[in-house]
Amino acid sequence: MLATTISSAFPVNVAPHFGNEPLSSTTLHCRRTKNPMRLTRGVFPVCEFPAFLPEQVENIKDPFARKLASRIERLPVQVSFLDSCIMTSCVKPEGDSKKSPVLLLHGFDSSCLEWRYTLPLLEQAGLETWAIDILGWGFSDLKRLPPCDVASKRDHLHKFWSSYINRPMTIVGPSLGAAVAIDFAVRYPEAVDKLILVDASVYAEGTGDLAKLPKTLAYAGVYLLKSLPLRLYATSKAFNGLPLNTLFDWTNIGRLHCLLPWWEEATVDFMISGGYNVVAHIGHVW
Repeated sequence: MLATTISSAFPVNVAPHFGNEPLSSTTLHCRRTKNPMRLTRGVFPVCEFPAFLPEQVENIKDPFARKLASRIERLPVQVSFLDSCIMTSCVKPEGDSKKSPVLLLHGFDSSCLEWRYTLPLLEQAGLETWAIDILGWGFSDLKRLPPCDVASKRDHLHKFWSSYINRPMTIVGPSLGAAVAIDFAVRYPEAVDKLILVDASVYAEGTGDLAKLPKTLAYAGVYLLKSLPLRLYATSKAFNGLPLNTLFDWTNIGRLHCLLPWWEEATVDFMISGGYNVVAHIGHVW
């Protein structure tokens, strides 16, 4: 297994053009539906959002986010720690490829919308590309909340892989997604061909003292985490010089999954579980 690390000043979800169309010239009109319609690159059709997304998705202006949101599906994944399936949110590839499939993981407290600019480019290059929401984040159906600790996230990812991909893949993991990728690869090497780690957050020893917080304080911290002022501040630090309307739009994209009713509990469960500590595993994938 070969691991590649990338340290970049540019976030993974930024690309100025898609094909020959600049970002500013694309207009999409969308509505919600139980059956999302996939879009065709290069034209401006009406797109339909899946009904399970928060209704605030309709307010998003970024055409790449709107397009990718319209492609999000929920697929059943039978995990080992529940009797029933978890309806798991993901973006499936639009075509098969003989090349190693690519699985895109997102970072901490994010969703597959993080890949709204990158995924179309990978597909354009002929790669079979999947984007999955890590258990506890994104848009999966967690009405019956499962445990969201590291072991559960790993098992969920493995069952997704064995159900729908089932051949060695290239995993791309940014930030905390790099820790998710390493943790998975060490335990399921047969599932992984290559790792690509982007601005990898892999040297932290779990969630540290946050794991010891009383639940009331943990919930207070999580409530602050999804607050609009904090998200605006974080987005402004990550993307320098954004116009104000784009800053608000990208902030709303980044916190859309936080509006699902189980988000707080899932995030607290991960926090108090101790989080990822993969320092000892780094040498095994290098």
